Amino acid sequence: EAAATKARHERMETARKLKEEKDAKDGKKKGEKPPEKSLLVLDVKPWEADTDLEKVWNLIKEYKQEGLFWGETFKLEPVAYGIKKLVMTCSIIDSMVLVDDITEAIEGLEEHVQSCTVASMNKI
Repeated sequence: EAAATKARHERMETARKLKEEKDAKDGKKKGEKPPEKSLLVLDVKPWEADTDLEKVWNLIKEYKQEGLFWGETFKLEPVAYGIKKLVMTCSIIDSMVLVDDITEAIEGLEEHVQSCTVASMNKI
């Protein structure tokens, strides 16, 4: 019994070494996973009904950060009293970008933006 167990352990060790060698040859690294990403939908509300939201969208897209990728388009949705909100998307690499950094940067456009909220956040 002990000899059979020892032989099984030796076979398992040999198989593990062969797999590591094959992975190394294929360029794989042990335990390396692709970075986790999230898709965010942001609601940006202006102060005034006559705020040029396309201009605001362009100002927001100027904010750059490693791991942050802005969506290509935006939507305007009615809020109340003729005011519309800007609905836009971005994707982030979770380990590099904090959601608060994005919302604070957008809310930093104080003369145009009243608030920025995350409408949804999904892993991709």
